[in-house]
Amino acid sequence: METENERTAAAEEASACGCGEPHGEEAPECMPDEELLYDLADLFKVFGDTTRIKILYALMGKELCVADIAETIGATQSAVSHQLRTLKQSRLVRAKRDGKNVIYSLSDDHVYTMLAQGMTHICE
Repeated sequence: METENERTAAAEEASACGCGEPHGEEAPECMPDEELLYDLADLFKVFGDTTRIKILYALMGKELCVADIAETIGATQSAVSHQLRTLKQSRLVRAKRDGKNVIYSLSDDHVYTMLAQGMTHICE
């Protein structure tokens, strides 16, 4: 028969984080490298601006120039260009030259997936 002290010790061990809930095997076996964690945090910071999110949504499934993006999201071309620089540096958007114009698109399907997952999460 388990004593009160044994039950208390078992409960404390099961909820080492202090939340009172046992976590079992849910925690990752190893923490990613510190540099990778900083890179991931920086990536998520890029999603912290509404204008950038609007640009990403405007580029879903199509390629647009700065003027078309600006018209679509209701922003100035200067503001769009500024945000596109950040999106390109984060490899969320790619650019290709078409004569005098630069055409932008989402860099890959991962960007679409991140936006879709985020929207699903907040709509639950």
